Amino acid sequence: MKPNGTGKHIVGLKSYPRVYFELVLVGFILVMGMSLSAAFLPIFANDLDPSGVLVGFVVSAWFFSRIFMELPSGVLSDRLGRRKLLVIGLGLATVGALMCSLASSVYLLIVGRALWGLGTALFFMSNTALILDLVEPSARGRALGTFQGMEFIGSFMGAPIGGFMAGIIGYRQVFTLAFILILGSFSVAFISKGLRQVRVETNRESNLPLREVLSSVGSWGLTVTYVNSFSRMFIMQGVKSTVLPLYLNHELSMSVELIGIIMSLRTLGHIVATVSSGHFSDRLGRKPMIILGLAVEGISLYLYSRLPFLEPLLFVGFLEGFGGGMILTSLIVLLYEGTPTGLKGGGLGMYRTFMDVGGFVGPPVFMLIFSSMGSYAAFLFATAILALNVVLVAIPKRKRTSV
Repeated sequence: MKPNGTGKHIVGLKSYPRVYFELVLVGFILVMGMSLSAAFLPIFANDLDPSGVLVGFVVSAWFFSRIFMELPSGVLSDRLGRRKLLVIGLGLATVGALMCSLASSVYLLIVGRALWGLGTALFFMSNTALILDLVEPSARGRALGTFQGMEFIGSFMGAPIGGFMAGIIGYRQVFTLAFILILGSFSVAFISKGLRQVRVETNRESNLPLREVLSSVGSWGLTVTYVNSFSRMFIMQGVKSTVLPLYLNHELSMSVELIGIIMSLRTLGHIVATVSSGHFSDRLGRKPMIILGLAVEGISLYLYSRLPFLEPLLFVGFLEGFGGGMILTSLIVLLYEGTPTGLKGGGLGMYRTFMDVGGFVGPPVFMLIFSSMGSYAAFLFATAILALNVVLVAIPKRKRTSV
């Protein structure tokens, strides 16, 4: 593959082609639009369904359709190229955001969220594979960390903006703004000449069968990565995106504006950790960064239930985001480097499939715990899961996969 048109891989940030910065812009806009509803989504869903039965499914619908598409789309990305799936994904996300802005019932909100989630899955899978294709192994942590850091800036801005706007113009109008932003990101990707050139090169990649990707579950190192992906999204969507806003709003009587600020500080922690941990991951190794991040994230989740005041929660939110950011970049690079050549896209698809399953089952499971046993039990259960993942990551690989 010759992604920069010169026959050489890109190494330094200053040498990155224009398409890299176009992808940064697209990701920034997309994530900002996604995060506008972070502070109020379960609250809005609860308003549409006062019984609360479908609140968890509004959050988990984001992942339902993705469960069945991540792995096939990863393989197709290897065979057909990154651009086509990336643009299709942005188109679906645009339609999903529009449906959410028109939602007058919880069922339409669920459908819109499902379509929106499917679109973002196609985008992020193709986008991540493309970024990792562009750089040499020694620079992958920094490249992906910088890219993800810029995306998280969009989330950092979107959560408080969405929270404050919801209090002024209403929930549906905030979704309308998200639709406009995502339509803009689709337009940038669609007209990008750089993405069209990359598409021609990636069409020549290997077309190894799907069963080869599925066989990667037999590798201990990759399996631990998949389990970690499942667990973190299970907690992220079940606790951070569902239980936490309800806990802050219903039990601590915080407004959506204040919840948006806490969410924003979580994202700020993500930004700081993602950018810095990419560099340290290249120097010190992937596993130490993952283990440390899991520990920080687990402690922070427990502290949410023990410090029920705004000021300490602002710090805990930052700390929890910092721990999550330490894991994200290192985990993806560890996966990419452990997946055989020619199956990189498929491996990322498998990783994201586990992630989506966790995101789908997490909200209803944690809503059940929250409703029946309270918020403390939900936070404690999440902390225990992260502790188990620390043990799994620390266990040496039983089988080394050649790359």
